[in-house]
Amino acid sequence: MRSTFKILFYANKGKEKDGIVPIMGRITINGTQCQFSCKHSIPLAMWDVKGNCAKGRSKETLQINRDLDNIKAQIIKHYQHLSDREAFVTAEMVRNSYQGFGSEYETLLNAFDKDIASLKKRVGKDRVASTLWAMQRSRKDVAEFLQSNLRRTDISMLELTPEFIKDFAAYLSTDRELANGTIWQRCMWLKGVVLRAHYNGKIPRNPFAQFHISPNCKERAYLTEDELKTVMTHEFEDAELAFVRDTFIFVCFTALSFIDVKELTTDNIVEANGDKWIIGRRHKTNIPFQVKLMDVPLQIIDRYKHLQEDKLVFGKMNYWSMCKKLKTVMKACGIEKQISYHCGRHSFATIALTNGMPIESVSRVLGHTNITTTQIYAKITSQKLNNDLTMLGAKLNASSVTSKWHDYEKRNHQNDRRRQG
Repeated sequence: MRSTFKILFYANKGKEKDGIVPIMGRITINGTQCQFSCKHSIPLAMWDVKGNCAKGRSKETLQINRDLDNIKAQIIKHYQHLSDREAFVTAEMVRNSYQGFGSEYETLLNAFDKDIASLKKRVGKDRVASTLWAMQRSRKDVAEFLQSNLRRTDISMLELTPEFIKDFAAYLSTDRELANGTIWQRCMWLKGVVLRAHYNGKIPRNPFAQFHISPNCKERAYLTEDELKTVMTHEFEDAELAFVRDTFIFVCFTALSFIDVKELTTDNIVEANGDKWIIGRRHKTNIPFQVKLMDVPLQIIDRYKHLQEDKLVFGKMNYWSMCKKLKTVMKACGIEKQISYHCGRHSFATIALTNGMPIESVSRVLGHTNITTTQIYAKITSQKLNNDLTMLGAKLNASSVTSKWHDYEKRNHQNDRRRQG
């Protein structure tokens, strides 16, 4: 069967702005079609619809027509090349070949797929499954954006512009109505894929280098000391709710994440200098941490010794079912905040700082690699500010500087009395 191959240039009237329209190209092969930009714009009145070219003999017109002829010649060349080695050629294959798709340069989604395959190998070693899911979700959103806004199934890295990621962020906000923190995460994955392609020499420049977006995440919830006391002293008739409450209190006193509590074994609890410590590595980052067990967590461990199985301190636990019951626990205690198990870590950091524990020590307990992460978790509460300012005031009152000020004020009052007398 003879192949039908045609190239058409046209002015895109749908994109007209102040009488200027972009010139587009359309490739048709055996009923398949695809469009592409010719990277030129022209006044609508100067476009010859029948001739598929620009009207007139001006220097600008002649240059545009020469460029269109060159584009057509290049597309024919790529079509002939593909026809020689492929049994079936589509319009999209020809356009992709013309625009730089191939072994030397990558497409965006192909680069995503390579990074995802690489990340899969790291899951269970230094990455968790949720990280892989987040990257796969970002790849899916990029693919949907390409189809929805550009009517494309993929795009060459060479075609990416700074506007692409800005339009992608706007699409996630308006069309998808995602929260700002989620939009930030999706854009960061996209930036990472393109950055790695640039570093690996797949593309000559990084088009997203100057793009910045703030996550503007919601403040992390935590319990105050009074709220924590309320939860600790509440009586639960339901043994399951009491267990959920106790494991949450355990998190508040040890700063462990739920997964670290779930995987906590008797081997992680060691004795040193007459005290018991939890020594291990964080599941998420594999960073070493050590926590001294205070009376409350020790009592909780002892209370649930009967649940210990395969050396697990609290036996087998299911995260989602316990999170659901934790909401019931908080409601029963009159706590209206949206509290999760991870909020126990936030509560530990906040209470520890409020009571004067150095932030370096708090960071070590939390297992953070960067102290700035601890600063995000730990709220500088009004109580801490009050305590700090009270301590500063006491020190200044006891200093010679303050006593000299009092002597100065005393002399001023004496002088005022003399003048009044």
